[in-house]
Amino acid sequence: MRHGRNKPKRLKRSLIPNVATVFNMFLGFLAITLILNGEPIKAGWVMMVGVLFDVIDGKLARLMGLSSRFGTEFDSLADTITFCAVPSVMIYNVYVEGLPNILGAVISFLPLLFGTVRLAKFNIDTGDGPKPYFTGLPTPVAAISIISFMLFNYQMYGDMGDPRLALVLVAILSFLMVSRVRFTKFPFLSFRKGRSNNLRLIGLLIILLAMILFKGLVLFPLMAIYISWSIIQWMLDHDRLSNETKVKTQQEEFNE
Repeated sequence: MRHGRNKPKRLKRSLIPNVATVFNMFLGFLAITLILNGEPIKAGWVMMVGVLFDVIDGKLARLMGLSSRFGTEFDSLADTITFCAVPSVMIYNVYVEGLPNILGAVISFLPLLFGTVRLAKFNIDTGDGPKPYFTGLPTPVAAISIISFMLFNYQMYGDMGDPRLALVLVAILSFLMVSRVRFTKFPFLSFRKGRSNNLRLIGLLIILLAMILFKGLVLFPLMAIYISWSIIQWMLDHDRLSNETKVKTQQEEFNE
Protein backbone atom coordinates (compact mmCIF):
# COMPACT_ATOMS: atom_id res chain seq x y z
CA MET A 1 0.00 0.00 0.00
CA ARG A 2 2.80 2.42 0.88
CA HIS A 3 4.57 1.81 -2.40
CA GLY A 4 1.39 2.65 -4.28
CA ARG A 5 1.00 5.90 -2.37
CA ASN A 6 4.61 7.04 -2.75
CA LYS A 7 4.81 6.42 -6.48
CA PRO A 8 2.66 9.40 -7.58
CA LYS A 9 4.65 11.69 -5.24
CA ARG A 10 7.92 10.58 -6.84
CA LEU A 11 6.49 11.19 -10.27
CA LYS A 12 5.39 14.69 -9.27
CA ARG A 13 8.79 15.53 -7.76
CA SER A 14 10.59 14.34 -10.88
CA LEU A 15 8.55 16.77 -12.97
CA ILE A 16 9.76 19.87 -11.12
CA PRO A 17 13.15 20.31 -12.89
CA ASN A 18 11.51 19.47 -16.22
CA VAL A 19 8.96 22.26 -15.70
CA ALA A 20 11.87 24.73 -15.53
CA THR A 21 13.23 23.19 -18.74
CA VAL A 22 9.85 23.66 -20.42
CA PHE A 23 9.89 27.36 -19.43
CA ASN A 24 13.38 27.64 -20.92
CA MET A 25 12.15 26.05 -24.15
CA PHE A 26 9.04 28.22 -24.29
CA LEU A 27 11.07 31.40 -23.78
CA GLY A 28 13.32 30.36 -26.67
CA PHE A 29 10.27 29.85 -28.87
CA LEU A 30 8.82 33.18 -27.70
CA ALA A 31 12.09 34.92 -28.56
CA ILE A 32 11.94 33.52 -32.10
CA THR A 33 8.37 34.78 -32.55
CA LEU A 34 9.45 38.24 -31.35
CA ILE A 35 12.33 38.29 -33.84
CA LEU A 36 10.01 37.32 -36.68
CA ASN A 37 7.67 40.13 -35.62
CA GLY A 38 10.47 42.71 -35.80
CA GLU A 39 11.23 43.01 -32.07
CA PRO A 40 14.80 41.65 -31.68
CA ILE A 41 15.58 43.72 -28.57
CA LYS A 42 12.65 42.24 -26.64
CA ALA A 43 13.65 38.82 -27.98
CA GLY A 44 17.17 39.31 -26.62
CA TRP A 45 15.93 40.01 -23.10
CA VAL A 46 13.47 37.10 -23.26
CA MET A 47 16.37 34.79 -24.13
CA MET A 48 18.30 36.16 -21.13
CA VAL A 49 15.44 35.07 -18.87
CA GLY A 50 15.70 31.65 -20.51
CA VAL A 51 19.28 31.47 -19.21
CA LEU A 52 17.97 31.74 -15.64
CA PHE A 53 15.60 28.82 -16.16
CA ASP A 54 18.44 26.82 -17.73
CA VAL A 55 20.46 27.32 -14.54
CA ILE A 56 17.47 26.60 -12.30
CA ASP A 57 16.54 23.24 -13.85
CA GLY A 58 20.04 21.80 -13.36
CA LYS A 59 20.31 23.12 -9.80
CA LEU A 60 16.90 21.72 -8.88
CA ALA A 61 17.71 18.30 -10.33
CA ARG A 62 20.94 18.08 -8.32
CA LEU A 63 19.49 19.44 -5.08
CA MET A 64 16.53 17.05 -5.24
CA GLY A 65 18.62 14.08 -6.38
CA LEU A 66 16.55 13.76 -9.54
CA SER A 67 19.26 13.82 -12.22
CA SER A 68 18.40 11.43 -15.04
CA ARG A 69 19.35 10.62 -18.61
CA PHE A 70 15.95 11.88 -19.78
CA GLY A 71 16.44 15.19 -17.94
CA THR A 72 19.87 15.64 -19.51
CA GLU A 73 18.62 15.01 -23.03
CA PHE A 74 15.48 17.10 -22.54
CA ASP A 75 17.57 20.00 -21.24
CA SER A 76 19.85 19.79 -24.28
CA LEU A 77 16.88 19.89 -26.66
CA ALA A 78 15.57 23.00 -24.86
CA ASP A 79 19.04 24.57 -25.07
CA THR A 80 19.12 23.88 -28.81
CA ILE A 81 16.06 26.09 -29.23
CA THR A 82 16.97 28.87 -26.78
CA PHE A 83 20.75 29.11 -27.24
CA CYS A 84 21.29 27.79 -30.77
CA ALA A 85 18.18 28.52 -32.84
CA VAL A 86 17.46 31.95 -31.33
CA PRO A 87 20.94 33.42 -32.13
CA SER A 88 20.81 31.94 -35.64
CA VAL A 89 17.38 33.44 -36.38
CA MET A 90 18.54 36.73 -34.81
CA ILE A 91 21.61 36.90 -37.04
CA TYR A 92 19.62 36.12 -40.17
CA ASN A 93 17.03 38.80 -39.41
CA VAL A 94 19.39 41.54 -38.21
CA TYR A 95 22.91 41.19 -39.63
CA VAL A 96 23.01 39.48 -43.05
CA GLU A 97 20.98 41.98 -45.06
CA GLY A 98 22.70 42.71 -48.36
CA LEU A 99 24.47 39.36 -48.55
CA PRO A 100 23.42 36.68 -51.06
CA ASN A 101 20.62 34.61 -49.55
CA ILE A 102 22.58 31.37 -49.43
CA LEU A 103 25.66 33.04 -47.87
CA GLY A 104 23.50 34.79 -45.28
CA ALA A 105 21.79 31.50 -44.45
CA VAL A 106 25.12 29.65 -44.09
CA ILE A 107 26.58 32.28 -41.74
CA SER A 108 23.39 32.42 -39.70
CA PHE A 109 23.40 28.62 -39.46
CA LEU A 110 26.78 28.52 -37.68
CA PRO A 111 25.53 29.01 -34.07
CA LEU A 112 22.84 26.36 -34.60
CA LEU A 113 25.28 23.89 -36.15
CA PHE A 114 28.21 24.29 -33.77
CA GLY A 115 25.97 24.78 -30.74
CA THR A 116 24.21 21.48 -31.42
CA VAL A 117 27.56 19.71 -31.90
CA ARG A 118 28.76 21.24 -28.61
CA LEU A 119 25.69 19.99 -26.74
CA ALA A 120 26.01 16.49 -28.22
CA LYS A 121 29.70 16.30 -27.22
CA PHE A 122 28.88 17.52 -23.72
CA ASN A 123 26.23 14.79 -23.26
CA ILE A 124 28.54 11.93 -24.23
CA ASP A 125 31.52 13.20 -22.21
CA THR A 126 31.14 11.11 -19.08
CA GLY A 127 34.75 11.69 -17.96
CA ASP A 128 36.02 10.85 -14.48
CA GLY A 129 33.60 13.07 -12.58
CA PRO A 130 32.79 16.78 -12.35
CA LYS A 131 35.46 19.20 -13.56
CA PRO A 132 36.00 22.91 -12.73
CA TYR A 133 35.99 23.81 -16.41
CA PHE A 134 34.14 23.37 -19.71
CA THR A 135 35.96 22.11 -22.79
CA GLY A 136 34.68 24.42 -25.49
CA LEU A 137 32.58 27.54 -24.98
CA PRO A 138 29.18 26.65 -23.43
CA THR A 139 26.25 27.36 -25.75
CA PRO A 140 24.50 29.73 -23.28
CA VAL A 141 27.66 31.85 -23.03
CA ALA A 142 28.00 31.99 -26.82
CA ALA A 143 24.33 32.95 -27.17
CA ILE A 144 24.60 35.62 -24.46
CA SER A 145 27.70 37.05 -26.19
CA ILE A 146 25.89 37.38 -29.53
CA ILE A 147 22.73 38.85 -28.02
CA SER A 148 24.65 41.18 -25.68
CA PHE A 149 26.57 42.58 -28.69
CA MET A 150 23.23 43.71 -30.11
CA LEU A 151 21.93 45.02 -26.76
CA PHE A 152 25.17 46.91 -26.09
CA ASN A 153 25.14 48.68 -29.45
CA TYR A 154 21.43 49.45 -29.20
CA GLN A 155 21.81 51.05 -25.77
CA MET A 156 25.09 52.83 -26.61
CA TYR A 157 24.53 53.96 -30.21
CA GLY A 158 20.85 53.34 -30.95
CA ASP A 159 21.52 50.69 -33.63
CA MET A 160 22.26 46.96 -33.78
CA GLY A 161 26.00 47.33 -34.33
CA ASP A 162 28.28 46.93 -37.34
CA PRO A 163 27.14 43.79 -39.23
CA ARG A 164 30.74 43.03 -40.23
CA LEU A 165 31.85 42.92 -36.60
CA ALA A 166 28.78 40.88 -35.69
CA LEU A 167 29.51 38.23 -38.33
CA VAL A 168 33.18 38.00 -37.32
CA LEU A 169 32.04 37.57 -33.71
CA VAL A 170 29.62 34.84 -34.77
CA ALA A 171 32.37 32.94 -36.59
CA ILE A 172 34.75 33.16 -33.60
CA LEU A 173 32.15 32.09 -31.05
CA SER A 174 31.01 29.21 -33.24
CA PHE A 175 34.57 27.90 -33.53
CA LEU A 176 35.14 28.27 -29.77
CA MET A 177 32.11 26.09 -29.00
CA VAL A 178 33.81 23.06 -30.58
CA SER A 179 37.39 24.00 -29.66
CA ARG A 180 39.64 22.44 -27.00
CA VAL A 181 39.88 25.72 -25.08
CA ARG A 182 38.99 25.34 -21.42
CA PHE A 183 36.62 27.82 -19.83
CA THR A 184 36.29 28.14 -16.07
CA LYS A 185 32.90 27.13 -14.75
CA PHE A 186 30.74 29.64 -12.96
CA PRO A 187 30.84 29.41 -9.14
CA PHE A 188 28.65 27.23 -6.94
CA LEU A 189 25.83 29.17 -5.26
CA SER A 190 27.35 28.59 -1.84
CA PHE A 191 29.98 30.26 0.36
CA ARG A 192 31.13 26.87 1.69
CA LYS A 193 33.05 25.74 -1.40
CA GLY A 194 36.40 27.39 -0.69
CA ARG A 195 38.00 30.80 -1.12
CA SER A 196 38.32 30.62 -4.90
CA ASN A 197 34.61 29.84 -5.31
CA ASN A 198 33.68 32.58 -2.83
CA LEU A 199 35.61 35.22 -4.77
CA ARG A 200 34.01 34.12 -8.06
CA LEU A 201 30.57 34.10 -6.44
CA ILE A 202 31.04 37.64 -5.10
CA GLY A 203 32.18 38.70 -8.58
CA LEU A 204 29.08 37.10 -10.10
CA LEU A 205 26.80 38.92 -7.65
CA ILE A 206 28.48 42.23 -8.53
CA ILE A 207 27.97 41.47 -12.23
CA LEU A 208 24.27 40.73 -11.68
CA LEU A 209 23.87 44.01 -9.78
CA ALA A 210 25.66 45.90 -12.57
CA MET A 211 23.35 44.28 -15.13
CA ILE A 212 20.29 45.46 -13.21
CA LEU A 213 21.66 49.00 -13.06
CA PHE A 214 23.25 49.34 -16.51
CA LYS A 215 21.52 46.56 -18.49
CA GLY A 216 23.10 45.95 -21.90
CA LEU A 217 26.02 48.33 -21.36
CA VAL A 218 27.86 46.01 -18.99
CA LEU A 219 27.06 42.52 -20.27
CA PHE A 220 28.92 42.43 -23.58
CA PRO A 221 32.20 43.85 -22.17
CA LEU A 222 32.06 41.29 -19.35
CA MET A 223 31.48 38.42 -21.79
CA ALA A 224 34.40 39.65 -23.92
CA ILE A 225 36.66 39.79 -20.84
CA TYR A 226 35.64 36.31 -19.65
CA ILE A 227 36.18 34.70 -23.07
CA SER A 228 39.44 36.53 -23.82
CA TRP A 229 40.89 35.82 -20.37
CA SER A 230 39.99 32.13 -20.60
CA ILE A 231 41.68 31.84 -24.02
CA ILE A 232 44.83 33.61 -22.79
CA GLN A 233 45.07 31.43 -19.69
CA TRP A 234 44.56 28.27 -21.75
CA MET A 235 47.25 29.33 -24.24
CA LEU A 236 49.71 30.03 -21.42
CA ASP A 237 49.01 26.79 -19.56
CA HIS A 238 46.83 24.10 -21.17
CA ASP A 239 46.73 21.97 -18.01
CA ARG A 240 46.19 24.70 -15.42
CA LEU A 241 42.60 23.73 -14.61
CA SER A 242 43.43 20.01 -14.73
CA ASN A 243 46.16 20.56 -12.14
CA GLU A 244 43.68 22.40 -9.91
CA THR A 245 41.36 19.39 -10.12
CA LYS A 246 44.17 16.99 -9.12
CA VAL A 247 45.17 19.15 -6.15
CA LYS A 248 41.56 19.31 -4.89
CA THR A 249 41.18 15.53 -5.29
CA GLN A 250 44.40 14.87 -3.36
CA GLN A 251 43.29 17.23 -0.59
CA GLU A 252 39.92 15.46 -0.31
CA GLU A 253 41.63 12.04 -0.15
CA PHE A 254 44.02 13.34 2.53
CA ASN A 255 41.15 14.73 4.61
CA GLU A 256 39.37 11.37 4.44
